[in-house]
Parts: sequence; C-alpha cells; structure tokens
Amino acid sequence: MQTISIAENDWSPPGKNCGACGHSTCGDFTIAARSGIVGLEACPFFAVKNPVPEINMLQRYSGSDVVGQKYSFVVQPLPGEPSARKIVLPFRPDLVDKWNIVKGDIVIGRPAGAGCPVQHVLRVLDADRDTGVITGHVVGPSYSRGKEVKDVKAYHMLGFEGKALPITEEPQFGKRFTFLPGLCMLDRAHTGLVNMVIKKPWGIQIRIEDIIIL
Repeated sequence: MQTISIAENDWSPPGKNCGACGHSTCGDFTIAARSGIVGLEACPFFAVKNPVPEINMLQRYSGSDVVGQKYSFVVQPLPGEPSARKIVLPFRPDLVDKWNIVKGDIVIGRPAGAGCPVQHVLRVLDADRDTGVITGHVVGPSYSRGKEVKDVKAYHMLGFEGKALPITEEPQFGKRFTFLPGLCMLDRAHTGLVNMVIKKPWGIQIRIEDIIIL
C-alpha cells in the first residue's frame, strides 16, 4: 500500500499525543511523516479528514452474512478510530503483566473462545494488568510487518464497542442481538448481549459482550 505524505495531503495530526501511531507525540509523528518514514494513514485520526461516505459503507453490507444468516446491525468504528474497539482476554491473562503489554503495543492471537479460525492483529488501547483484559483496534497484518509483536496465541472474545449502523433493528440495552463486526474477514454473523447504548450526535455508540459466532 502506498503511503500518503503530508506534502500530498496538506494535513497534520490533531495534537492529541495518543501514541497510537507508534510515536510518543504528534510532533515526533509529523517529523517522521515529513521525512517519508511513515504515512499519514498511520494516524487513527487521519480518517476524520478523509472519511468513507457512510452511504458507501452501508452499501457493502446486505443484511445477511456469507451463509445467509441475517443480522440486525453492523458495529463500525467510533469517529476518528480505524476500527471498532475489540475487548479480549488472553487464555493466559498473566502475559499482560509478564510481558508488560501497554498502550501502543501490537498483540496477535486468535479469538478461539468465540470459535474464530482467523488470527487477528490488535493495536492496544488499554491493557489491565490485574485482570489481563486488553482493549484494542484490529489493524491487520500489514500494519505489524517489521514491528515488534506480542503473540498471546489465543484469547476469549469478550466484546466490541463502536458505532452501530442499524440495518433492520436498532440495538436495545439488555437484549441479545445478531450483528456483524465491521470488515469481518469471515463475513459471519455474531451474536452478543448489548450492555451499553448511548445516542450521540453522530449516531449510536454501543458495547456488546458475550460473543458467539453463528
């Protein structure tokens, strides 16, 4: 994939110093981008400047998965984020403390607890040393090439958090729904219990847990 430079796009990072791009500050990221070391797309907030029109995102989803199972909605990224937030628990939770997994780290593993055969690459947003719970974004294998990764092998899929784009039924608190994670490589419907629904100006923020792949 060709990287996008500052000169080509006339854009600069928002000054949040979140570290998600792999640099400690937005200033360091800007220096690296101007030097051609990294592309602007490494910043999760770059998508805000170049959003995919929501109508196009909806058109890629039919309301049924690859085997014809219908789902109620798709869980998409929150504004400014590259993918829906994924909440996982490694089969060995002690590795979070043992390996000092922290925000910005790249963790790979397979959601075996939910029965998924696909290995995922996560960029960590938060890692709790006491419980071992990791929250992160799925960033894909190309992002991890040439970088240090921490392979937890397998994990329990606890939940997703993101923006719900209702297809047939709006999510309701305390109810189990069939849904599709945005950009799911399997294109298979999941089921989960909705435990957070917040209506925002940009749509519905949702968290859904107790995940099972149908």
